[in-house]
Amino acid sequence: MSLFRTKSIEASIAETVEEEYQLKKNLTAVDLTVFGIGVIIGAGIFTLTGRAAAQYAGPAIVISFVIAAFSCGLAALCYAEFASTVPVSGSAYTFSYATLGELVAWIIGWDLLLEMMLGAAVVAQGWSQYFVVLLGHLGLTFPASVAPGSRFDLPAFLLVAVITALIAYGIKESMRVNLVFVAIKLFIVLFVIIAGIRFIKPENYSPFIPEAIAPQAAEAGVMHQPLVQLIFGLNPTTYGWGGILAGASLVFFAYIGFDVVATTAEEARNPQKDLPIGIIASLIICTILYVAVSLVITGMVRYDQINPKAALASAFESVGQGWASTLISAGAVAGLFTVVMTLMIGGTRVVFAMSRDWLLPRWLGRTNHRTGTPVRITIIIGLLVALVASLTPIGKLEEMVNIGTLSAFVLVSVAVPVLRKSRPDLERSFQVPGSPILPWLAALVSFYLMLNLPLDTWLRFLVWMALGFLIYFAYSRTHSRLHLKGEAATPHEHIGNPAAGGRYDANGSTRQDD
Repeated sequence: MSLFRTKSIEASIAETVEEEYQLKKNLTAVDLTVFGIGVIIGAGIFTLTGRAAAQYAGPAIVISFVIAAFSCGLAALCYAEFASTVPVSGSAYTFSYATLGELVAWIIGWDLLLEMMLGAAVVAQGWSQYFVVLLGHLGLTFPASVAPGSRFDLPAFLLVAVITALIAYGIKESMRVNLVFVAIKLFIVLFVIIAGIRFIKPENYSPFIPEAIAPQAAEAGVMHQPLVQLIFGLNPTTYGWGGILAGASLVFFAYIGFDVVATTAEEARNPQKDLPIGIIASLIICTILYVAVSLVITGMVRYDQINPKAALASAFESVGQGWASTLISAGAVAGLFTVVMTLMIGGTRVVFAMSRDWLLPRWLGRTNHRTGTPVRITIIIGLLVALVASLTPIGKLEEMVNIGTLSAFVLVSVAVPVLRKSRPDLERSFQVPGSPILPWLAALVSFYLMLNLPLDTWLRFLVWMALGFLIYFAYSRTHSRLHLKGEAATPHEHIGNPAAGGRYDANGSTRQDD
């Protein structure tokens, strides 16, 4: 049996109505846009902006954000076309199964699981730190024995437990809570922009692009150097246009998350219309906010005096507005809550799709009749994330999230022209303009950004992939629905193409017209 057997899109869509695997269609375009904003705007806007400006690009970090947004936009267009054409849970996993084959689909599903579970655990630890800081601003203390940095991070554990219960209860209820917290987060971001404008000093923008300087000798060993430097013997550049590009590689990761919107495709009321709106609108809104915050911060404080660890809070403290740091901490708590929740929802939907294809035990994916959610998967993933977040020091592994995401971007971008060629008959309510050039460009950009990740991240990634291959060949390959039922991909040239005289039934099987 071929490792690259594909699953027909018709079969994938037909399985969404199976009673034991049926999700409720409750999400609108507004829900999906808020969902995307909820996961994109997180710790990045509170810390990453200042770090990138101070250490890489100066005020020109604005250009870095635009370059990164353009790069993400290319991938977002590919996701939008796929999500509207194949409105099934699983995001890049499902897209790859229909185009590049089962083994590639397994790889990308395994990568997405890494991205979302590890990402949720990392952000939960960050939330815990902000939460304790916020309590301190309010005059309250948290027991040091169970605080962040102790053997058991109680706030992180409780956060994941609450979110797990909420996700299991229902997707619509989760979105309502997400809407409230996103509103709080956006209020804080808009406050930073509006309140900070009057403290901007135009002289802080000069020079807008600081002159490039020779980088300091790398203190880290070979294992922590970007792979592209080791391959081509390149050196990092501080400031100048080289610094702008380096800053773009860094702030790119502030945008990661829009792809999670695609994991909820099956729960959208009108996926062909609402999914492209949700993916693209959330990316555009977040880009505008990132650029505005960058302009305010670099205008309030000269770039070489910005505090990389607490840029927003320290900027307001420097102009005598220390009270604002309390408000900013509250915004960070609200913001990171939504990031953890959306990443966990995405993770459960990817595992749900894989279990429905029987690549993982099929009993995992059965949905609860009352809630319309995969409760078993939600509880298992919630428990794993809670334990990792509360018991392990995983902060240094956050770049593992990035490499998993970028690998998904590469495969989705490549899959767009592949599906265009193999299934020209499919109705596409949204199409990537300039295909196949733009999808290939998106794949190249994402791969280049992968090369900018450290060597140790690549080695950990290879270990994770080896574990995934072991599971696939030991279990998934012989237990998949395609293997056991022999549901080979439906002949492409006859499906849904009146000119070819063929149609497909509810099960995705081809039948000739009478």
